Amino acid sequence: MLQFGQPDPGLDYAARPTAFGLVFHDGKLACVRVDRGEGSYFDLPGGALDGDETEEQALTREFVEETGMTVRPGRRIAEAAQYFRRSDGTPVNNIAGFWVAERLSLDPAARVEADHELVWLEPHTALNELRHDAHAWAVAVWLRRGR
Repeated sequence: MLQFGQPDPGLDYAARPTAFGLVFHDGKLACVRVDRGEGSYFDLPGGALDGDETEEQALTREFVEETGMTVRPGRRIAEAAQYFRRSDGTPVNNIAGFWVAERLSLDPAARVEADHELVWLEPHTALNELRHDAHAWAVAVWLRRGR
């Protein structure tokens, strides 16, 4: 598996199973803008698996929580890990499955994460704007494999 990011010496990075999705609609890719004031950033929708969730279950739940979008996971196109520090400083290593998903419906009122906003980016813009190299790499894999 590819590993992205550099761990800070002396920190213990907990392995964190995650799932992220690529939804393509009207020529654009669904992303989330996470509002952190001056430190805001873009991610693919998705996140950590809760309890005994499968990647598909976590992806479906996270899309609703972050964007209000209901999706159907399709195929798993890539896996990669990313060392990083969460907003609270906790060091983690996201072990991510990346999925192509189908947009079923959108209900902005269903979104529960107020600091996340659904944005639609051109795929090549997403390559440059996504915070994590693993996310950008997954977009590149998706583009090269013909979506």
